[in-house]
Amino acid sequence: MASVSVRYIVDNVAAAIAFYCEQLDFHLVMHPAPTFAMLDRDELRLVLSAPSSQGGGGQAMPDGTKPEPGGWNRFVIEVTNLADRVELLRQHGVHFRNDIVVGIGGKQILLEDPAGNPIELFEPTIPEARLAEA
Repeated sequence: MASVSVRYIVDNVAAAIAFYCEQLDFHLVMHPAPTFAMLDRDELRLVLSAPSSQGGGGQAMPDGTKPEPGGWNRFVIEVTNLADRVELLRQHGVHFRNDIVVGIGGKQILLEDPAGNPIELFEPTIPEARLAEA
């Protein structure tokens, strides 16, 4: 059951559902309308909204600014054997913003969902950087 929720604005909710479920092991919780869905992956609930004039997270702000996908804020998925995971995702045509980089606590890479929203895959290399005990 998820305990943290993140909302992403996407161009096509159905394409985003397929991407997250097939490529990143999310599970569909609900998809009650073409412009909205909820997915879960362990402790993370991912709320997907398409820009819409019908209310909800995809509606424009009072000043007329419309939500759009992309940007640099992202959620992080901890993985083991990052290089193998990246190779598999590349075989499925997933777009990456960079190559694997090594940092202080581990290795990481940024990939994009079908709308251009970033997701970081992270492989910790020191115990302190892990989310939970292995």
